[in-house]
Amino acid sequence: MAELASDGSSPDVALLYDINGLAKAAPPWFDRVVEFTGEYGIMLAMVLVTLWCWWSVRRRGTLADSVSAVAGIVWAPLAAGIALLVNIPIRGFVERPRPFEDHDGLEVLVEGKTDYSFVSDHATMAMAIAVALFVAHRRFGLAAIGLALAEAFARVYMGVHYPTDVLGGLALGTAVALLLAPLTLALLTPLMSAVARSRRAGRLVRSRRAGTAAAGRPEAVGIPERRVGGPAEDGRGERGLAA
Repeated sequence: MAELASDGSSPDVALLYDINGLAKAAPPWFDRVVEFTGEYGIMLAMVLVTLWCWWSVRRRGTLADSVSAVAGIVWAPLAAGIALLVNIPIRGFVERPRPFEDHDGLEVLVEGKTDYSFVSDHATMAMAIAVALFVAHRRFGLAAIGLALAEAFARVYMGVHYPTDVLGGLALGTAVALLLAPLTLALLTPLMSAVARSRRAGRLVRSRRAGTAAAGRPEAVGIPERRVGGPAEDGRGERGLAA
């Protein structure tokens, strides 16, 4: 598997040279900006978008919306971590060298990359976060997806990945975030509901305004009251937390 797209005549390699060739034509200061952005900047922006999304959804009018959205936001970094773990055996199986090890004439903006190239960790992590955020909040999710695509382009521009490396990362991040979302959200939503009930930790899920609007009306916000009586009170007994 180490020979994946290593032929210099392949469209993958041709596109690599086309995109990386932009780095040769660009002024040095621009390359330095792309180097920092592709290595650290976009991932930092992902963190800021995630925090902004959390700050926004917890201020919604209904607590039920905040609970489900915050559960989706919590899933975002978890999805990224799981996707990176899934990528470990993939990299070991494919064993694809970095493009600058097999091809001459590339403008490599980041030195010292000695691990395997397929699949791109940066693209995988960025897309997993973006898709998980999209599930939680469409507007913030679309912004994060744009950042993930920019990350993928930057990794090829920097000369450290083939185009198929980043495409594989985008696909892997998307698959993990979507396929595992139903199970993880089914577990995280009741947990976030329990956190919302807490006096001290509740502000992590709901703002003071949302809490005031919901005061005395837990059924209206998707967190049912806990009854102290037995089945005789309502014929059903005590109810658990709403999913």
